[in-house]
Amino acid sequence: MHKMGLHGKSFIPLIMGFGCNVPAVMATRTIESRRSRLITMLILPFMSCSARLPIYIMITSTFFALKYRSAIMISLYVIGIVVAVIMSKVFSRWLVKSEDVPFVMELPPYRFPTSKAILRHTWEKGKQYLKKMGGIILVASIIVWALGYFPHNDKLNQQEQLEQSYIGSIGKVVEPVFKPQGFDWKLSIGLISGVGAKEIVASTMGVLYAGDETVADDEAQDTAKYSNLYRKMSADGVTPLIAFCYLLFVLLYFPCLATIVAIKNESGKWKWAIFTAVYTTATAWCISALVYQTARLFL
Repeated sequence: MHKMGLHGKSFIPLIMGFGCNVPAVMATRTIESRRSRLITMLILPFMSCSARLPIYIMITSTFFALKYRSAIMISLYVIGIVVAVIMSKVFSRWLVKSEDVPFVMELPPYRFPTSKAILRHTWEKGKQYLKKMGGIILVASIIVWALGYFPHNDKLNQQEQLEQSYIGSIGKVVEPVFKPQGFDWKLSIGLISGVGAKEIVASTMGVLYAGDETVADDEAQDTAKYSNLYRKMSADGVTPLIAFCYLLFVLLYFPCLATIVAIKNESGKWKWAIFTAVYTTATAWCISALVYQTARLFL
């Protein structure tokens, strides 16, 4: 960790970041060195939290063959770690300069968890997630649907209605920003909606690419869902390369608002929270554009 420009205690928050970035940022308060604590907070968003997993599963299941899906998923986590290491070295050398402290940690007497404690904590975390699902994500999905439905015109088909809706207008405005990555206005809207919570990206794409097919069998329904998504996204010009660049962008860009607020609370200043939001999004834009433009030269 010292070779990365961090403290030994940074390891635990970084591992926690694969679950959720918010408690991981809060866990950095155990690091005595302000330098290491700040750098850890700045690179934590690159640890792929579980909220991004539904997006990975949806895109990889839609665009990539079964034998490649595991490699694609693993590569995303590896890329996030590599980018975090690089940015940590950059920040420790040029952005945050101060003397680090040696790693000394007193280990408490650990006990094997009881079944009662496991069930209690599982229940509490499950309730928190269900509240999040029923709150932010549900409300956001309704807002996205409403923006895609109004102003409504019965004479237009589904595609024309989306393009003429409020969400279509917003997407057309921001579409040029994501042109170097090959993203159309629908993919751009998905990224914007993910600012609130990353799970909303998947629900937004579900609304924008909603289908009318009805299939009785559960397994057939699942297959039809992904094949329908592939058909509709391919019709809009989305290729496996664009899909992978989209996954890269989701991996690296703006952490959720809760993470930004947590960084502000732990660092004590809004400037670090805003800096995190800006530099992670800029990093995502540059890397995804570089991958897309480079790959196009060989495809």
